[in-house]
Amino acid sequence: MSFETLLSPIKVGNMTLKNRVMMGSMHTGLEEHPEGSERLAAFYAERARGGAGLIVTGGFAPNAEGRVFEDGADLVSEEQLAFHRPIVSAVHENGGKIALQILHTGRYGLMENCVAPSPITAPINFYRPKELSNSEILQTIEDYAKCAKLAKDAGYDGVEIMGSEGYLINQFIAKCTNHRSDEWGGKFGNRIKFPLRIVERICEEVGNKNFIIIFRLSCLDLVDEGSSFEEVVELEQRVDEAGASIINTGIGWHEARVPTIAMMVPRAAFAWVTGKLRPYLNIPIVTSNRINDPLVAENLLREELADMVSMARPFLADENFVKKTEEGRPEEINTCIACNQACLDNIFQMKTASCMVNPRAGRETELNYEPALTPKSIAVIGAGPAGMTAAYISAMRGHSVTLFDQRNELGGQINLAVKIPGKQEFFEVIRFYRVMLKKYGVEIKLGQIINSQCPLKGEFDAVVLATGVRPRKLEMEGSDHSKVLSYLDVLDSERAVGSKVAIIGAGGIGIDVAQYLTSQTPFSRDVPDYLNGHGILDTNEALDVRKPKKREVTILQRSSEKIGKKLGKTTGWAHIQSLKSHGVKLLPGVVYEKIDDSGLHLQVSMNNFENPKETVLDVDNIIVAAGQEPRCDLESDLRKSGYEVYVIGGARESMGLDAESAINEGAELAAKL
Repeated sequence: MSFETLLSPIKVGNMTLKNRVMMGSMHTGLEEHPEGSERLAAFYAERARGGAGLIVTGGFAPNAEGRVFEDGADLVSEEQLAFHRPIVSAVHENGGKIALQILHTGRYGLMENCVAPSPITAPINFYRPKELSNSEILQTIEDYAKCAKLAKDAGYDGVEIMGSEGYLINQFIAKCTNHRSDEWGGKFGNRIKFPLRIVERICEEVGNKNFIIIFRLSCLDLVDEGSSFEEVVELEQRVDEAGASIINTGIGWHEARVPTIAMMVPRAAFAWVTGKLRPYLNIPIVTSNRINDPLVAENLLREELADMVSMARPFLADENFVKKTEEGRPEEINTCIACNQACLDNIFQMKTASCMVNPRAGRETELNYEPALTPKSIAVIGAGPAGMTAAYISAMRGHSVTLFDQRNELGGQINLAVKIPGKQEFFEVIRFYRVMLKKYGVEIKLGQIINSQCPLKGEFDAVVLATGVRPRKLEMEGSDHSKVLSYLDVLDSERAVGSKVAIIGAGGIGIDVAQYLTSQTPFSRDVPDYLNGHGILDTNEALDVRKPKKREVTILQRSSEKIGKKLGKTTGWAHIQSLKSHGVKLLPGVVYEKIDDSGLHLQVSMNNFENPKETVLDVDNIIVAAGQEPRCDLESDLRKSGYEVYVIGGARESMGLDAESAINEGAELAAKL
């Protein structure tokens, strides 16, 4: 399929963009970093060189009260222009255009002096905001205009006014957060005066003909007393009249309990909203959220659901997203799978953002894959994420690489992830590796068992041991009972599991097992059609037995803390919400005693391990998902054989292991081999 619509130019105001792909705003944490200017310049330069039609930066506050946190990024004085000019120059030198996002967090600001239209604390914040006075509202509007003027002075091609996701502007617009009775509150016309005046003042300050003014419009608030469709239409038309050049789409407030960007959300799930709004506008509108594939983007534009598409995380995953599309090699795109592990979850932990599938993202000045000065022959044992990463990047640098695995398929534990409902995007990870391994000539030897009885054969200068992990054994009386299964028995071997299940371990693997099991019909209720009417079961009995029942699942953990607390900040809540909707019981604070024919014997602590209650869970199966241990048995033999050995991923350290750390270790090793 051709991508002629996606790659065609579009006029925005008096400015022509080279294609219809916007790199959407995403805070990276480099905005506040001491070396942030240099690192952001390198980061955005690669995305400009990779073909993005327009780049929007992470958010910069127009005043101190609008920062994300106390020391958050803002643009309030000419002294700060020195930080921004290298960024703008780097993008322009690489053929791109860039707009600065003006972001006032309002009641989302993680600081005591946060402000809002009304003093209503956000459910995702600790601090009660101060209500803005009339004079402070007027000053804030002026601060927006000044910030835009400074952005133009720095050389930016435009600004994006952040009016969605539940930030300050959104807080003025919606009834749920604006309880004012003055001219800035009450009826809808009053509540939208704040954003309209901001657009007008920015236009007065900088113009809108040779300077792009993007308004990020909340098309679906997904909170109680949010804007209606009719109100959204009225606002977008008024913003158009006020002088905006283009409307960008925002979906859902950060406090909304509806997933909007997680992997479980279907691709382009909210594009219909943009399509519904588009006929009411005279300026272009951009669609966003879960668009990670050029074919999906092209079809959205062909179906006239939008004039442009916005992608933020896909440009973390692959800086050359557009370039690869232009050159007819979309299969080489390193696809964003919306895991949020290294990007948004990092930001919530005050770390710089990167990408699980692309560890170079945000690290362009420090992690590079230069041609090898002395090509080597390298054996990589283990074709999981760590091993495949080390293999293809080493080969890309000029090494001769052979990749071994005892299984008959690439992917390691990624093959387990794809079986979990809502995690099918992991197929894209395996697809990308398969393409890269072939492109760079990695010799792949699957079904090859290497151990002390079957030693590694061949002349290799170095061996990378990426053999992963094995489930940690359960130390408990009855752990060898027939009821007991490991998570590998369930997800890999697909052993039959009964109707009543206890899962020991409430980490990511335990949660995944529960998701998997609640999507399946218990084996004991599944009677084949051919048994009906053949004397084995009478009709009524057959119908009764074949009627699916919900599987009863209980997740257990030793810690008394809330189950799910250690899951990813941006997606963990959605997984827990999904489990609860399937009736899964979450039981923290347990002490395991034994397993026998009657089930799992344990003590449940109601209050910090005081006065525990003894109980027995009458279950068909106990599934162990209580940690992993390194599978590194080969290391000693390899070293004794004289090989130069490097151990990475789970084979090196299983504590805190995830795909992000495994891929990162593979990339870092390959960069220096």
